Amino acid sequence: MTRIRIVPILAHVLAIIAVAPLLWILISALRPAEDVFSFGWPRHWTLSNLQYVLLKIPMPRFMLNSAIVSVTVTVIALFFHSMAAYALARLRFPGRGIIFSGIMSTLLVSLPVILVPLFLVAKQLGLLDSYAGLIVPSIFHAFGIFLLRQYYLNIPRELEEAADLDGCGYWRRYWSVILPLSRPVLASLSVLFFLANWNAFLWPLTITRNPDLRVIQLGVSGMQGQYASAWNLILAAAVIAAIPTVVVFVAGQRRLVDAMKTTGLK
Repeated sequence: MTRIRIVPILAHVLAIIAVAPLLWILISALRPAEDVFSFGWPRHWTLSNLQYVLLKIPMPRFMLNSAIVSVTVTVIALFFHSMAAYALARLRFPGRGIIFSGIMSTLLVSLPVILVPLFLVAKQLGLLDSYAGLIVPSIFHAFGIFLLRQYYLNIPRELEEAADLDGCGYWRRYWSVILPLSRPVLASLSVLFFLANWNAFLWPLTITRNPDLRVIQLGVSGMQGQYASAWNLILAAAVIAAIPTVVVFVAGQRRLVDAMKTTGLK
């Protein structure tokens, strides 16, 4: 009984530790500049920090760029990842296991390792300083294919066999049977893909020089140089940048957990 009581207490303590910095950033963003490092509850609240960041700094442009990249990558990645996962889960062809192993092996390679060759390829293709340069290299991710493949392996084959008796080919089976059944895992992956691309920093920093193509993370990072002493503005920008991620995560967290359970991930 003692152990059972300790677990909820420990969980609440860890939750407080995780949430406390976020609350501090939010409260500090609403403080006047002279009180930004003060302890305790603010004596005065102000929205001037948020207003300055939204009106005097091209933060809406940065957020628009991030939204364009994140939504586009998410939609395209879900479409192609689902097709690849369906082929690896259901189709029988020579080398299927080798192809899947090769895809999974890319998880062992981090972005800094391939950053230079990826940049050279993008340069040869004329993708520098363009939305295509931000979008195309970010589409493929082995984890999405793996998660979808594991989900498809749990779908009863009888559903596809029934569609086959109705004269459906592979494409019709994928589009009319598999894809509608994939909504839970696709919803969870859309959350992961959106968050990953919204928070992307290293590749956008490498591929773009045009200020009009800066994403939100580059915009916030650039403020640390231009507004090095104005931490109230930097914290306000960080709060604005975090709002879409919090909204997306809260909206999709239940689907994310359900998909993890369905695919057998712990």
